[in-house]
Amino acid sequence: MKRAVVLVSGGLDSATTLAICLREGFEAYALSFDYGQRHNLELDAAKRVSASLGAHEHRTAVIDLRVFGGSALTDNMPVPKNRDRKEKTEIPITYVPARNTIFLSFALAWSEVLGAADIFIGANSIDYSGYPDCRPAFISAFEDLASLATKAGVEGTRFRIHAPLLMMSKAQIIRKGIELGVDFSQTHSCYDPTPDSLACGICDSCRIRLEGFREVGQDDPIPYAKR
Repeated sequence: MKRAVVLVSGGLDSATTLAICLREGFEAYALSFDYGQRHNLELDAAKRVSASLGAHEHRTAVIDLRVFGGSALTDNMPVPKNRDRKEKTEIPITYVPARNTIFLSFALAWSEVLGAADIFIGANSIDYSGYPDCRPAFISAFEDLASLATKAGVEGTRFRIHAPLLMMSKAQIIRKGIELGVDFSQTHSCYDPTPDSLACGICDSCRIRLEGFREVGQDDPIPYAKR
């Protein structure tokens, strides 16, 4: 069985990506990050998701992006709420500088150790918040970099960065997850949950998620402070 490293954040996108990886016959090694984000709820969700879907192994890498800050997720600044994303063109303050580049670099290192040539990421270029590291051009460029920057690549391994959700809407992702048996009640997506661990319902991530569930005609199974 071929091995693959899968980035698992605990959200519905990465849960669906892990399910796709497993359906394609890979032995999945789930990788999450404790990077100094605002809360650990997503890490708890990542553990649940990895276990429930049957990842072969789940590891959490500890790094601290608070040393740089520059994001509402890693610095002392408020998370935007009730933002009309259809009218906004600037990259929001919830963008974490170079996050996917950093995460994929860690995944690449583990892949080389495992003898794996495949990395899965739940990046999405349609229903996303404007992040530059969720675009097809970025995924393609990192794939080229992976083969240039590693011993395995120099010796002939062609690394593949799988982004199966890249051109899917949130509703399509939810439908795919349901088809693959993902239990979305195990996931967490909110940028700024309440003190009692409820999703806020009004940050960009919550609103995109709720819109997706409404479009498929189902209730989102996680609890919200506001819907």
